[in-house]
Amino acid sequence: MTFLIKRLLVVVVCWIGAVCVRAQTTIVVREGEQWYGGAVNDGQLEPFSDGYALDMHGNTRGNQAAPLLLSTKGRIIWSEAPFAFRFERGRLLVSAASGLVIDSSGGNLRGAYLAASKRFFPASGKLPDTLLFGRPQYNTWIELVYNQNERDILRYARAIVANGFPTGVLMIDDNWADYYGRFDFRRDRFSDAAAMIDTLHRLGFKVMLWISPFVSPDTEVFRELLGKRLLLFSAGGDSTVVWAKASTPLIVPWWNGYSAVLDFTNPAAGAWFAGRLAYMQERYHVDGFKFDAGDADFYPADAVSFSPASPNEQSRFWGEIGLSFPLNEYRAMWKMGGEPLVERLRDKQHSWADLQKLIPDITVAGLLGYPFACPDMIGGGEWGSFRDGGQLDEELIVRSAECSALMPMMQFSVAPWRVLSDSNLRIVQRVVAMRAAYTPYILALARAAAVTGEPIVRTLEYTFPNQGFAGEKGEFMLGDRYLVAPVLTKDGSKTVMLPRGRWRDDEGRVVKGPCKIVVRVALGRLPVYERMD
Repeated sequence: MTFLIKRLLVVVVCWIGAVCVRAQTTIVVREGEQWYGGAVNDGQLEPFSDGYALDMHGNTRGNQAAPLLLSTKGRIIWSEAPFAFRFERGRLLVSAASGLVIDSSGGNLRGAYLAASKRFFPASGKLPDTLLFGRPQYNTWIELVYNQNERDILRYARAIVANGFPTGVLMIDDNWADYYGRFDFRRDRFSDAAAMIDTLHRLGFKVMLWISPFVSPDTEVFRELLGKRLLLFSAGGDSTVVWAKASTPLIVPWWNGYSAVLDFTNPAAGAWFAGRLAYMQERYHVDGFKFDAGDADFYPADAVSFSPASPNEQSRFWGEIGLSFPLNEYRAMWKMGGEPLVERLRDKQHSWADLQKLIPDITVAGLLGYPFACPDMIGGGEWGSFRDGGQLDEELIVRSAECSALMPMMQFSVAPWRVLSDSNLRIVQRVVAMRAAYTPYILALARAAAVTGEPIVRTLEYTFPNQGFAGEKGEFMLGDRYLVAPVLTKDGSKTVMLPRGRWRDDEGRVVKGPCKIVVRVALGRLPVYERMD
């Protein structure tokens, strides 16, 4: 079914055990039952405990989200629209839902996920560009921040090669244009952007470019789009205002100031935007795009659009644009499970606490139907952590590289050769080389995910149900074959929980589970346990 038909047709189906609701629904949490889902950025808080609450109306927590909850007892809750939920005294309270709330009998977490995936967000059969999995990615953000320019981008790319890192996808980040909505490289920083990208191609890179749905006000492009009515309008507090009568453009605050927003419920706006992206590909030889922003909270509930749409649906329309580009990346997303879109975790700080969020967040992404997930930039992508020459922890950067190494993708931004000692740089180079040995398996999992929807990285509870692993957040399964247990603390200690069976570790030792192992892990070692039976 095409996305256009999905926009025009709403099918409401109630299964046995499903309750279509708008009022509050109370679900008694069964003994030993644990729940996951909702928002990727709250993965470190999952499985949920009493006191957790989230209202997903206009709120995707700055990352990916979906109207889905899954339990270790095989139960599913799904709504066609965002809903609010909270856990309180052994009960799950769901309110403001529209569509379906489903009580299924999947048996366990894996069964619940597979049933939900098949029913609500079936896999498309398509993959993002496999280069995103097969080689490391490099993003210019931390090194250049808002000073994106031709000379330093080429210097960064050449340093990647000179320091023995494999070429892959290189992303040119924000502030390459004169203003938002203008699709040409700014001439004061790029003397010949097409020649620059051709040089990057010769070096062995594919090139992605940062874009957003925003348009700087009081500019030539803004006036053009306003005249064509391709922007969102403001109701000005009057709920009776309809699109045909609206005249005041909506201006929203975001991290770079105040901007107008393209209205992708209007096919003409989508066509205009697609035309500009095609122009960037033809004129400058860009290979793909990093689709930033698009968060539901940038679309006020009272925004006036060509076709009525909730803030969450506006975010989803932004996601649909990426389906035309195998080289894509999103940070914010709503209800696009099963699609060939790369979903990057929200920016993490350069801290051990944020490093510990990577595993629970990326495994929850898989449970929400986003298997092609990318951890945040190695060492952290929150630029404030690196501002003004802030104190960097070399060990943290190395451990971050280790943690990302066997995830679906790994992305560098801060230049390891600039911030690491020679010895630690060599360790990171070895970590990248180690990933290459697992790349065929990762690619096989990615291809399978495109068909089955199964996550590439999985919680232990997903693979080993009812063995006491529901709360394990420090290790993950790569497929069903490898248990990966990166060090996430500065003391170099790791407690590894092994399920039943025989396991061979990365140093060749065979261990019989179930068991708990406390090990000291030298910098540069990533504990990996291969399942033998």
